Amino acid sequence: MATTLQSPAAPPELGRDGADLAAFGYEPVLHRKLGRYASFAAGFSFVSILTTIFQFFGFGYSFGGAAFFWTWPLVFAGQFLVALNFAELAARYPISGCIYQWSRRLAGPLVGWFAGWMMVIAQIVTAAAAAIALQVVLPSIWGGFQFIGTDTALTSRDGAMNAVLLGSVLLVVTTAINVIGIDLMSKINSIGVTVEIVGVLAIIALFFVNTERGPDVVFQTDQATPGPYWAAFLVSGLMAAYVMVGFDSAGELSEETKNPRRVAPRTILLALSVSALGGGLMLLGALMAAPSLSDGELSSGGLAYVITSKLNSPAGSVLLGCVAVAVIVCTLAIQTAGSRLMFSMARDGKLPFAKALSTVHPRFGTPVWPAVVIGALGIGLLVLNLGNPAIFATLASVCIVSLYLAYLLVTIPLLIRRIKGMPTLDDPTLFHLGRWGIPLNALAVAWGIAMVINLAWPRPEVYTPAGGSWWQLWAGPLSVAVILTVGAIVYRTVVTTQQPTPTPTPTPTPTPTTP
Repeated sequence: MATTLQSPAAPPELGRDGADLAAFGYEPVLHRKLGRYASFAAGFSFVSILTTIFQFFGFGYSFGGAAFFWTWPLVFAGQFLVALNFAELAARYPISGCIYQWSRRLAGPLVGWFAGWMMVIAQIVTAAAAAIALQVVLPSIWGGFQFIGTDTALTSRDGAMNAVLLGSVLLVVTTAINVIGIDLMSKINSIGVTVEIVGVLAIIALFFVNTERGPDVVFQTDQATPGPYWAAFLVSGLMAAYVMVGFDSAGELSEETKNPRRVAPRTILLALSVSALGGGLMLLGALMAAPSLSDGELSSGGLAYVITSKLNSPAGSVLLGCVAVAVIVCTLAIQTAGSRLMFSMARDGKLPFAKALSTVHPRFGTPVWPAVVIGALGIGLLVLNLGNPAIFATLASVCIVSLYLAYLLVTIPLLIRRIKGMPTLDDPTLFHLGRWGIPLNALAVAWGIAMVINLAWPRPEVYTPAGGSWWQLWAGPLSVAVILTVGAIVYRTVVTTQQPTPTPTPTPTPTPTTP
């Protein structure tokens, strides 16, 4: 029978949220300034449907044709199962670096460390992959943004090199914003998300008032790649899988959120749901409004092609400008979430150079070095792939495989804990799944395993579309092997030599006084 655990005592002068954090054994050092909208914006901007759908629409359509639309609600259903479980954990453990913190409290320090390690790597690569999305937008607004060569396509050598240049400049800017403070970051992010939402609504309206065909277009498969349609459908589903991640960012910023036990669970679910609704309408509208489904332009130009064909005017450039803003705040949000995860692990002495990485700037209230490290490593990844036409698909696939594995290192231990018996919450009004916990958790685990297999499968059309080496073809499995091997070395040589950090009981659920 589950028992109710009482909160450890914490100094009352810390305030409600600070005392809640202190009950887990951590001193409140980050600035708690995020409200509901800023928390929602963190998750929404990480998903960033304007950024990611603009990046991947052509990819999905080129494999599955118009019927690839159905991968969108399918992936949303699977990811919503994961989000439900994350929302419950956000109510129990409102701590920065949530994937690491949740996993280690459910499965112990070793599993938790690898969950955090894989998530940190994923976020570094994701920041780099998001930054190069500027190449999809800026040259379409003004040709002067194509500094290198003339071919703007990401799959070309010129486009890939220019993408590295634009992405590197963006990472320098987002690093500076993250260093200055959460207040500036949240203001820029909230404004950017507002612009993105307005842009999404405007693009949806533009598409639906300029339709060329009816909604039954989503049943057409004639433009799919040859062969069994189920195989093409699985590949096209990678588009939605690439997009609908990062909704846990509200949990990553728990120590900077007011009343996080109630705010974070809601914003995790809201960020994913709003993204799914807006993205689904954009996909449907684009398919209905595209001038042609068979001339190849929809596969190569994606949403930018549809917008410029329907609104080839300054207004069209304004809409593309909204996409550029979305790319910027998406990169910013990813870097922010990654820096908080790195800070959280370093605070526990679980990373090299832990003292520096866990130091918070006395004035800005931010962990400076994690932001700098993520920005520098992201630029390094881009430079390493300079001139590689497959950089986009390779980076995206590698980071998403790692991210889905990190999610599994939370959902699997959570399912085991549920089967053994989860402790009840002190406050039953906090978000929890109750008797639906085990079945919903089991479905989330099954979904996660299926997605990892689909994402990592060595398909030439994904990893080496223009030809390439064997290691590029096997980039997904190889990257996981390398990440785990390097992680094992780091854990053995660094983590096990550190003085163990006092860890609270794995299942405490201290509850603040309900306001």
